[in-house]
Order: sequence, then C-alpha cells, then structure tokens
Amino acid sequence: MNVYFSLGSNLGDKEQNLRLAVQNIEKRIGRIISLSAFYTTEPWGFSSKNTFLNAALCVETSLPPQEVLQITQEIEQEMGRTHKSTRGVYADRVVDIDLLLYGDLILETPTLKLPHPLMQKRRFVMEPLAEIAPNMVHPIFGRTMKEIEQMVDDFR
Repeated sequence: MNVYFSLGSNLGDKEQNLRLAVQNIEKRIGRIISLSAFYTTEPWGFSSKNTFLNAALCVETSLPPQEVLQITQEIEQEMGRTHKSTRGVYADRVVDIDLLLYGDLILETPTLKLPHPLMQKRRFVMEPLAEIAPNMVHPIFGRTMKEIEQMVDDFR
C-alpha cells in the first residue's frame, strides 16, 4: 500500500530533522517511493519567528494504518517532540509527521482520520504532495492533488 506523509520542522537543523524522519520512516514503515523537495513556509495556525521546512513523502508499506500512525508518533517523540497539537492549538516543533493518505482508504476512528481532514486547507501540505503525486485522486473530493493544490485557498 502506498502511504503519503506530510513532514515539517521549524526548530533546530530543520533539513537534518526532515532527513532523519525520512530515514526512520524508511527503516520502520517501508520503502521510500518518492520524496518532494523541501519547502520553506510560514507557520500555519499560530505565530512564530521560526519558518518551517516542509516536504511530502510516499512510502510503500504492508503495515496497517493504525500501526503506521503509532510508529510516526514514536519517531516524533524520539526526535524530541514533546506534545502533539490538539484542538487547533499549534506550537513550534522539531518534527511533525502527518499521515495524509493510506491508498484510497476512507477511515474515521477516534485516533485517525483518513484522508487527513485538513490537508486540502494547507498549502504547505498540498504543494509538496502535488509535486510527488499530481494525478492521484483524493478519495473523498474526487479531484487530483494538483487540482486541490491549485484550489487550496478556496477550501479555507
């Protein structure tokens, strides 16, 4: 199954943080299919003097979605992330790994929603995702990632 992630960092050596996250994901989740360029972006949903470095990643895995989520949260903690953003309250972070898509699976549990429910509102997610998967169709919206990326401001 192809799984898509959004990666972000705005503390420390941001590029090294993203590269380390990618290495950990490859070691523990599956084979890297594609990695976008790194994009410098402004914080979204909060104010900070630190810009972000963001990327999108596609990995082939045989692990179930809940296990993928658990492993990404472990990687975040091991890399120094002390808490996840909750209830729309965001803060600076060493690394953020969001599970965006798990194939075309639509899933809603208390701990995981797929596709990621805010991805279409975030240019820092959609721009790198459209780079590596421009023709992939969103399983709910029925539009390609490139089309959604071009409309991201309309979704806000």
